[in-house]
Amino acid sequence: MKQIWITRAGRPEVLEIREADDPIPGPGEVAIDVHAAGVNFADVLARMGMYPDAPPIPCVVGYEVAGTVAETGPGEFAGDPLPKGTRVFALTRFGGYASRVCVPINQVFALPREMSFAEAAALPVNYFTAALAVERFGNLVPGERILVHNAGGGVGIAAIQLSRAIGATIFGTASAWKHDQLKVLGAEHLFDYGTEDWVERVTTATEGAGVHVIIDPVGGRNLALDLKVLAPLGRLVAFGLSEPVRSGRRSILRTLRSVLSMPRPSFLTLLNHNWSVAGLNLGHLWSEIDRLRDVGDAIIAGWARGDIRPVIAAEVPFEEAGDAHRMLEERKNLGKVILTT
Repeated sequence: MKQIWITRAGRPEVLEIREADDPIPGPGEVAIDVHAAGVNFADVLARMGMYPDAPPIPCVVGYEVAGTVAETGPGEFAGDPLPKGTRVFALTRFGGYASRVCVPINQVFALPREMSFAEAAALPVNYFTAALAVERFGNLVPGERILVHNAGGGVGIAAIQLSRAIGATIFGTASAWKHDQLKVLGAEHLFDYGTEDWVERVTTATEGAGVHVIIDPVGGRNLALDLKVLAPLGRLVAFGLSEPVRSGRRSILRTLRSVLSMPRPSFLTLLNHNWSVAGLNLGHLWSEIDRLRDVGDAIIAGWARGDIRPVIAAEVPFEEAGDAHRMLEERKNLGKVILTT
């Protein structure tokens, strides 16, 4: 099989294709021949040596794949084993940048017949994160207002689609060139975070009332700005720290400044404002996979209804994985970047 290795911390050029023996599924596992694998900002951070959850470098990362079942491991299965050839997508705890992976069967979902492998590989990280942020932590209901930061990214687009299906009014921050397409997807109020004072714009657009839900992958001082537009009974969900990453360069000082600039609201502040603040890290929910199956089933049902459709920014061959990483770190993608074997 082919694997994409992070050979050392650095720029996209440190990614390297290597050959390895095909893995053999253990008890309760299935082997998947991978046709598509999702690329996420966590992968970029891992390559730069800035993602503490990643395996020690050199390593193979990747949280999500789609393909066909190649082989089933021995032992008993909680449900019906997936027959060879079944089209599936799966959550992987690293190792997804490979042409074959072995995954516990409870992390594997069968694809609807019409769903492409690229669409399927775009679902696990982005749509699971968006569903947890918007629906569970955010508890968004019809008629409320939601602010989606990095609205043109994979999670941002997923959040827009889920929020539109709920019946919310959608605000978003994104580069100006992405606005027209995001409006087609359902965002009504869009602001360029690089050139506009989005706090002032949101305040004006809501006549000072603010928004009820904010989902934020930026972190740092952006979280303090979020609190300026959070309405009473508002919910702020933070799920990333992209602020210190610029031009593909790692800066310990910039990361430290970003972390230290995060607000630390006291419980008294939360009580007085009727606010809820939550943190979300999908990569720390491996002990809750059985509970996440309901999330996956709901996402598949939403796809069947037509409520969600992953937007694919690019399908990049494994051999050009560095280009996929550059797209993400330079914010040149509108939607999901996919690696294809």
